[in-house]
Amino acid sequence: MTAEALAAEAAEVLSDAGVEPDISVTFDEVTADVPAASWVASLAAVRDGLHMRFFDWLTAVDQLEEGFDIVAHVYDPLGRRRLLVRTRVPATGPSLATATGVYRGAAWHERETCEMFGIDFPGHPYLVPLLLPDGFEGNPLRKDFVLASRAAKSWPGAKEPGESEREGAPSRRKMQPPGVPDPSSWGPRAPGEPTDVVEGGDDA
Repeated sequence: MTAEALAAEAAEVLSDAGVEPDISVTFDEVTADVPAASWVASLAAVRDGLHMRFFDWLTAVDQLEEGFDIVAHVYDPLGRRRLLVRTRVPATGPSLATATGVYRGAAWHERETCEMFGIDFPGHPYLVPLLLPDGFEGNPLRKDFVLASRAAKSWPGAKEPGESEREGAPSRRKMQPPGVPDPSSWGPRAPGEPTDVVEGGDDA
């Protein structure tokens, strides 16, 4: 089945479930944008109507003042078809109904997304920290999260092309790829140029 055919089928299945999706195809990847209020209904519809019974992953994308995109990737093992289901929640007080009632595998991913982005998933059976150490403050995958190392010491490298081209700044030594000898140690030499090669004497 082509991506365009899957897009048409997804639009029909979601519409039959009372959802108004925005379907797009990019590089043969089908994405269904759905309202946040229809998130759980949309996942249930594609699971049953499109046989997308394998839950692959869920995460968020910080869109700054526009809010957070929540993206779930689901898969049809028999038809070998995949679909991205996406919605958006506001930047202030982000919250989205849990998908664990549709896909039990979403539990781990929602815990990680809550911890890293600060997004609440009401109805989750065990929404507790998963990866960060006890007492950690903040959500490290938000774009406004300040890295402590950058606050203590400025980044020594270039952030944008040409940014590190300061007057008088030393240039880095150009490194040869692994296994390529230094050009100064091989090749033709000028007459009288010293060499490190020790030539064998006459045994006669």
